[in-house]
Amino acid sequence: MAENKSEITRLRNQIEAEYVAAQRGLQGYAIVSRHQFITTRMDNIERYHRQLVKIVGEAEATDIVAQVFGMEPGGTRG
Repeated sequence: MAENKSEITRLRNQIEAEYVAAQRGLQGYAIVSRHQFITTRMDNIERYHRQLVKIVGEAEATDIVAQVFGMEPGGTRG
């Protein structure tokens, strides 16, 4: 159980890091095109989300990602 919690925390942190990087990509200078940079970040978030789904199920995994995006569970902005 503790191993799963650690993995959930690791994945949440990865999602948060990718989200922050995508946000910064909107504002900063990028060697590659901004679209490519942001698309890559979002693809990585999706990959981490799929890993979370295997551990906690679809609803909880989606809630975790929504929290990182600053949304309340159920889709409203917090």
